Amino acid sequence: IKNKMATDNNVINFYSNREVPYGCFSNFSAHNIYLEGKSWPTTEHYFQAKKYEGQAYAEEIRKASGPSKAASLGRSRKYPLRPDWEQIKDQVMFDCCLVKFTQHSDIQQILLDTQNSILVEHTHNDSYWGDGGDGTGKNMLGKTLMLVREHIKQQQQQP
Repeated sequence: IKNKMATDNNVINFYSNREVPYGCFSNFSAHNIYLEGKSWPTTEHYFQAKKYEGQAYAEEIRKASGPSKAASLGRSRKYPLRPDWEQIKDQVMFDCCLVKFTQHSDIQQILLDTQNSILVEHTHNDSYWGDGGDGTGKNMLGKTLMLVREHIKQQQQQP
């Protein structure tokens, strides 16, 4: 049975990459991206590696066996974060999500089918990228995906 399309003011919660159909919204979803001349297994790999751009450690993250490993390596403070990370992390997330939903037409359609729904990464594990589990978090991943959705819509409307 095909999922009914989202309507205005719907809230769509997502978190796990195993959720159907919205697991593709997770940075752990198995959708590789090609960016900056390299293939990245997931957007999580890319995002975590960008914290260490210019260091050999970034390549170790890119080659991590899975997104959980990439996340854990990226959260380590064994190596210094790039000094501008806090200023650029939202743009990095937008860039890799835009590439992901541009390079994979199947999940692009899932994103576009959400229409004007509010997308929320619903988790108590993260109050910056997610909603903190109780709605008090910033939900920056959800907001990023809504920006990506609008960007793709605008690109499709251009002649």
